[in-house]
Amino acid sequence: MALPQTGIFALGTPAHCYLEFDLLTGADPGPAVAAVAGLTEPRTTMGGVNLVLGYRPELWSGLQPDHAPADLAGFGDPVVGPDGFTMPSTQHDLFCWIAGSANDVVFDTAIEIIGALAGMATVADETIAWTYHRDLDLTGFIDGTENPALSEAARLILVPNGDPGAGGSVLLIQKWAHDTAAWTALPVPDQEKAIGRTKSDSVELDPRPESSHVARTDQDDFGDILRRNTAYGSPQEHGTMFVGFAASRTPLATMLESMAGLRGGVRDELTRFTTPLTGAYYFVPSVEDLALLDPTES
Repeated sequence: MALPQTGIFALGTPAHCYLEFDLLTGADPGPAVAAVAGLTEPRTTMGGVNLVLGYRPELWSGLQPDHAPADLAGFGDPVVGPDGFTMPSTQHDLFCWIAGSANDVVFDTAIEIIGALAGMATVADETIAWTYHRDLDLTGFIDGTENPALSEAARLILVPNGDPGAGGSVLLIQKWAHDTAAWTALPVPDQEKAIGRTKSDSVELDPRPESSHVARTDQDDFGDILRRNTAYGSPQEHGTMFVGFAASRTPLATMLESMAGLRGGVRDELTRFTTPLTGAYYFVPSVEDLALLDPTES
């Protein structure tokens, strides 16, 4: 059985850093891809970090065509709803997610990763993030209520054994800025209608509003996703890092279309209080597939 990158499922880490890189113009992608594949987590008895490493889908498919799912594709075009609401495409080449027990170990690891790619790739986006009150997002609602249990998640969100890229996963990463003043001005019942759940205990509303976030992102309609969202930013500028894993691009892409109002003509009410700033897909290969490129394994 192909072994997935364990950081996908490593819950309970409060400190996070997301790094996206662009290859330098004219650079040979092989060494940069190999450098990322060779990255390892520092480990100590008191706490280390978890790494999740991803590649622009077309980049991975070009270098490892026998180990890439057939439907891999990057975030090539923005998602534009009927009313003009837009989710931008900001696709980059390489992705590193560092999650740890404290900001210092995450910071040190990020510095090392940037140094390892010096001369091959430049940092295109850097975001420091954290968990908010353990399991809430910045709306004050519990996040990830529909996530599969970890005992089932691997079966649902990894490329199946026997398929090219087995043990890997497709990652969607988006940065969403929050209009906190407008959101907190809403009475709680109106917030609950926008989310589609009660705020205190995350019970789904019955009936649920069709424009609610729950209705527009229902996994029963679009397929299984594992959400690993975090909060990011400062008191003045902040929001949510959407971090979603799936066995293929399809459930993630159709979910975005639904949120924008391209499926059924109903736009996600939560998008009236949040603004997407970035959008990219990455393929997160299995440990075995990473080892094919790891120079330390040769």
